[in-house]
Amino acid sequence: MRILDRYITKSVIKIFTLTILTFCFLYVLIDITSQLDEFIDRKVPIDILIQYYVSYFPIILSQPISSVACLIAVLFTFSNLNASNEVVAMRSSGLTFWQITKPAIVFGLVVSVLIFWVNERLVPQATEVTQQIRNENMVLLVDRMSKKKNKIKNLTFYGLKNRLYFIDTFDPDTSKLKGITIIEHDSERNMKKKIVALKGVWTGIAWKFYQCQITTFNRSDISTPLKIKVYKEKLMDIKESPEDFLKQRLNVNSMNIRQLKDYIDRFSKSGAKKALNNMRVDLHQKIAYPFGVFVIVLIGLPFALMVRSRKGNTFISLGIALILGFLYYVANAVSLAFGKSGLLPPIFSAWITPVLFTIIALVVIETDFSN
Repeated sequence: MRILDRYITKSVIKIFTLTILTFCFLYVLIDITSQLDEFIDRKVPIDILIQYYVSYFPIILSQPISSVACLIAVLFTFSNLNASNEVVAMRSSGLTFWQITKPAIVFGLVVSVLIFWVNERLVPQATEVTQQIRNENMVLLVDRMSKKKNKIKNLTFYGLKNRLYFIDTFDPDTSKLKGITIIEHDSERNMKKKIVALKGVWTGIAWKFYQCQITTFNRSDISTPLKIKVYKEKLMDIKESPEDFLKQRLNVNSMNIRQLKDYIDRFSKSGAKKALNNMRVDLHQKIAYPFGVFVIVLIGLPFALMVRSRKGNTFISLGIALILGFLYYVANAVSLAFGKSGLLPPIFSAWITPVLFTIIALVVIETDFSN
């Protein structure tokens, strides 16, 4: 590595680390302040709070603050180089834009890969651990009971006997289901049975379905049902209780890419198009999201090298970082919303923002630094 590359990389890493630590400190401080009365009422021990926020760190790191911190580090580094005329010296010595910014671009890629790894390996476990700590130590029993009374819409989970459940509405307070679809697979994931019911009621020992239709399929050809039975009401051989329904409901944040893809494969023949579409958008977003760090750094670099005035360089860089980060994540949120509403294909909705901002960055670089 060249001396210049080491010099730039050292500055970027130093500012990035300080920015991340500052953001994490502010996040924890604001979160504690907003819930201070509740923590005091519940008499939450200090060691539990420390354990909670340490466990929560991977979740904080996976949020947009990493992208903004990376962009701030890069912009501050090059604005300081600009202020001391070091960028002018580099350009005068014949170095191109890509040669000057290579350390920052490589750093952006490294952070993107790191965020991808954190999302895959640490965030699912951190989500479960923090939720457990919160339920056991920070949420009163009366609050948990109140939450259970809220109706749950679009409940999905994979249960016993290779059964995939999709419930339009689940009322935990009355243990009633509405709009029931259950897909049962064999050991090789071939659909062998489909159960559809208008509603279901928990009797205390079993589920009773009303207006129920049970279709049995031939594993070699599911297009032609072997048998169809219709019941006005029927007691079902379903071992899951209402409590199991609450515990096993789908949480995308607690699943990595492989688990979510496997879940989608199992759910693909359920006929629940909206739920499937939403999960596919989430799947592609899990892949595309980490590379937002690299894209934001790439689009911020031309602005960093174009800042010439020494006065106010720091504030200009900070302003550019915040504006670019805001625009990127607003555009990404809009495209994801379009994807989940069905206006855009799932893969397109997840990748359109990174690709569009990358093209914009390359156009700006080519226009202003081609010479």
